Amino acid sequence: MSFSTHHLAPNISDFMALRAKIGWQNPTRAIVEKSLAHSLFHICIEKDNALVGYGRIVGDGAMYFYLQDILVDPDFQNQGIGKHLMQEIESYLSQHTTQGATVGLLAARGKEGFYQQFGYQPRTGDPLGLGMCKFI
Repeated sequence: MSFSTHHLAPNISDFMALRAKIGWQNPTRAIVEKSLAHSLFHICIEKDNALVGYGRIVGDGAMYFYLQDILVDPDFQNQGIGKHLMQEIESYLSQHTTQGATVGLLAARGKEGFYQQFGYQPRTGDPLGLGMCKFI
């Protein structure tokens, strides 16, 4: 099975369909389009021109980088797509971060171990406190 990759923003409809397929809600198309346009980095993995894997980095491009929307179509999971997404993301980070930069992510429940293989650690509360977020 052959996959292709590119670093352009995904087709909006394909991206929204992939999010829905894994059970995530989508905001309006206009919001999704604006959000993707303001991303620092995209990695798309396609099979027969269909989006089967996606990841991106958002942030200020200097001090703060956040992994966002790391998605793999459930029909294509356990085929190394998630690992390839993360390898591309880590390659970008190695070229664009400097000492003192913060790279963060919000892992879906049960996926923490996947990210730990790339050096990400859960925040246990010591010494930085537990991570927090606010959904609007």
